[in-house]
Amino acid sequence: MITTLSTPSAIASILGDEAEDLLTYQAKLPKQMFQLPGPDWIDRVAASSDRSVPVLRSLQQLYSHGNLAHTGYLSILPVDQGIEHSAAASFAPNPIYFDPENIIKLAVAGGCNAVATTLGVLGSVSRKYAHKIPFILKLNHNELLTVPNQYDQIMFASVEQAWNLGAVAVGATIYFGSPESTRQIQEVSAAFAQAHEYGMATILWCYLRNSAFKQDQDYHLAADLTGQANHLGVTIQADIIKQKQPECNGGYGAVSQALGHKYGRTDQRVETDLSSNHPIDMTRYQLLNCYAGRAGLINSGGSSAGDNDFAQAVRTAVINKRAGGCGLISGRKAFQRPFEEGVKLFHAIQEVYLSSDVTIA
Repeated sequence: MITTLSTPSAIASILGDEAEDLLTYQAKLPKQMFQLPGPDWIDRVAASSDRSVPVLRSLQQLYSHGNLAHTGYLSILPVDQGIEHSAAASFAPNPIYFDPENIIKLAVAGGCNAVATTLGVLGSVSRKYAHKIPFILKLNHNELLTVPNQYDQIMFASVEQAWNLGAVAVGATIYFGSPESTRQIQEVSAAFAQAHEYGMATILWCYLRNSAFKQDQDYHLAADLTGQANHLGVTIQADIIKQKQPECNGGYGAVSQALGHKYGRTDQRVETDLSSNHPIDMTRYQLLNCYAGRAGLINSGGSSAGDNDFAQAVRTAVINKRAGGCGLISGRKAFQRPFEEGVKLFHAIQEVYLSSDVTIA
């Protein structure tokens, strides 16, 4: 049972000075433009696509598990940081997670819809847990042992391996904007097509990576640039898009100015008519680029554990839900703290999506 946030006032208390703004703001783009989350999302939205019956069944499994079952929302534990950031940097704060079973136990105890992690983790415990919680196999990773360190998503696993260990979905990352992105797009597109043939759903981590995106602000988190990354992601038939929540806007203009020449193509109405600098508007613009919600938008819960993690997680969940997103994916904030605190963090996030007082803007 979730008891972390039992009343609307508890959510407002955690949001602090931002509570009234975040809980009452009306977005620029009306919600009627979007396919919004709900208990009938598979029947109402996904079923009209070209996805096969087995893929629809896999999506339904994701949406039918855990504390958010049958709500249209997702709460997922992702743990690929042992490769992406090194096992030492990821698990030294809480070394029980060097044992993969504890990763799965955290997802189960936290009431998550699914756990997304590596071939090694899932393969080591699949016979014990594949029927107890939906598995998402992350196919590619960036590793930090090569000298000098390089930043490239390379395939670590195959779609067939995901199917054999009982996964209901596969996940992958593309570093949009990087020199390697063209190859990554081709690899992931082929893998997603094969995953759909095997009856599995697909989730894409649509990340930006290029030093040109860091200027006066970190435009890796710009609504306009991340929105375009999302649009590329749904083009290769990602069923769900995972994106960092935006913190700024105007990335195209800032990068063009820094480079001293034109970069990409955009339209000023993105900033004036379709979005603003409000976090709900910026997140809604991300959702607009997910085919107006025909692919679900989940935001990341943020980086490693800190003193105000609960407040940050609740804030991120409120913005995602009010923008029309379908959930949160939270890793280091959960597993880099004591087990029971990690469980409570998931419950705090889930309570936002269960609360009828946090409405879609």
